Amino acid sequence: MERLISLAGIFILTGLAYVFSEKRASVPWATLAGALALSMTTGAVVFLLPQSKELFLFANRAVLKLLSFSGEGAKFLFGVLALPPGSKGDGGEPSLGYFMAFQMLPAVIFFSALMALLYYFCLIQPVIRLFAVIFRKFMRLSGAEALSASSNIFVGVEAVFSIRPFLEKLTRSEFFTVLTACMATVASSTLAIYVSFLKDTFPSIAGHLISASILSVPAAVMISKTMIPETGEPVTMGKIPEEDKDRHSNFMAAIIDGAWEGMKLAAGIGTLLIAILGLVAMLNAFIHRGGLFLPGQPDLSLEKILGWLMLPFAWCLGLSPHDLVPASRLLGERWILTEVVAYRDLAGFMAQGLIRDPRTVVVMSYALCGFTHVASVAIFVGGMSALVPGRRDEIAGLGFKALFAAFLATLITGCIAGVFFSASQGTVLFL
Repeated sequence: MERLISLAGIFILTGLAYVFSEKRASVPWATLAGALALSMTTGAVVFLLPQSKELFLFANRAVLKLLSFSGEGAKFLFGVLALPPGSKGDGGEPSLGYFMAFQMLPAVIFFSALMALLYYFCLIQPVIRLFAVIFRKFMRLSGAEALSASSNIFVGVEAVFSIRPFLEKLTRSEFFTVLTACMATVASSTLAIYVSFLKDTFPSIAGHLISASILSVPAAVMISKTMIPETGEPVTMGKIPEEDKDRHSNFMAAIIDGAWEGMKLAAGIGTLLIAILGLVAMLNAFIHRGGLFLPGQPDLSLEKILGWLMLPFAWCLGLSPHDLVPASRLLGERWILTEVVAYRDLAGFMAQGLIRDPRTVVVMSYALCGFTHVASVAIFVGGMSALVPGRRDEIAGLGFKALFAAFLATLITGCIAGVFFSASQGTVLFL
């Protein structure tokens, strides 16, 4: 029954996007059918094909091994503060507990430098172009849309640099699809943080987050092309444009630049968390005083209010009834507190027994996988507007609409996981 609800959720969420469509008569049903077929095929491969299990377990082990390497530099700089809870240093000194700034954010710097190095040696570009070709053929996207969307699987806001020469000429629909795909996927650098939160309770989380980011691309296309269909003539339709040549003269320059970009990203994540968590705490202080006047709600908070609003969306995911309330709260938290906090709390809910069903953990891991929070509008709209200042107002006008589209896309990704996940798989995933 729950798997049927997940299947129905895909069409309910797409139908909601259709309600907000700018031009319903122009919705490209062939593109939507191709995106759905690609999503379902990928979901079946990930969850049902025995060979894919070994592939994703390999990817999972690789990510966890890379995470262990990223900790070496942090230990050298921060000493015992960088030791994960329960571990000991080389001299036998015990960990002092969990410190996100010293244990999680350094992984962002390491992964960013690693990706820059892989780019320098041209190991990532062929993979990106392969995905771009698949996305263009299955979903009838323009070359610029396909290339940007495939780049999002590996990098974050900098994915738009892959189509920088064409940004000025993008149609309104192309801009919307690019923005939606940016917010509906996660970069490899931030993926490291989510893995760090859940690797102890969900050992195969890394492999699933990689597949979640891939699945989010066709889901983003389904929603974006429903809400703003293509009515213009993209200049890159029918071809994949060539990427800009690498700007680094040698591999050391690539590492330095990648590490520097990672440091800015890590600092941005930390700064954002300090600002948003503080502002939400201040707002909750005012809400709490109001909650005193609501019978039975003395602990009223913004997260709780958003959790109530998210209940219908959580139901669409096909979750266990026992887990609907905590799952909806995670979706609400993601809107304002970022997915970093939501993944942290998902791990906490598992440890506390508030979420017990392995199916809920898997589905929520997929549904939370995206930059779908209010701050991302400023990040992506600001970054893209800086590259195309002449179309700043148009891009800004698409920002919050793209955020809503990305939110629906990540939920569809969760629904696809719910369609193919079975109870028997839970015993394997959580060993």
